[in-house]
Amino acid sequence: MVLNQATLKRDGVQDYVSLRATALVIAAYAIFIVGYLILTPELTYEAWTGLFSNLFMKAATLVTLVCIMAHARIGLWQVLTDYVKCSTMRSILSFVLNLMAVAYVAVGLFVLWGV
Repeated sequence: MVLNQATLKRDGVQDYVSLRATALVIAAYAIFIVGYLILTPELTYEAWTGLFSNLFMKAATLVTLVCIMAHARIGLWQVLTDYVKCSTMRSILSFVLNLMAVAYVAVGLFVLWGV
C-alpha cells in the first residue's frame, strides 16, 4: 500500500477529478483545433501563424500544455505505483518521466512565445 506521504497528500477523489477536468480542457482544445482545420478553406502558413499570434490562442495553448502535463503526471503515477514494485526503479522512472513532461511544457513555451 502506498502511504499518503508518498502521494504528496493526494487522494483518489482528487486524482479522479483532476484527470476529468484536465481531460475536458484537452478535449475542448482538440475540438477547436480540428474544427479550425476543417473550416479553414485554405490552410496556409499565414493562416496558421495568424491563429497562434492571437493572445487568447497562446493562453489557451499554454493552459492545454499544462493540463497535458498534469494529466500525464497523475496517469504515470498511477501506472508506476500499480506495475513497478521496486521502489528505487519506480522513483527513477517517475523522476525521468516527470522531467520529460516538464521539458515538453518548456519546449512548448519556447515555441509558443518565441522566447
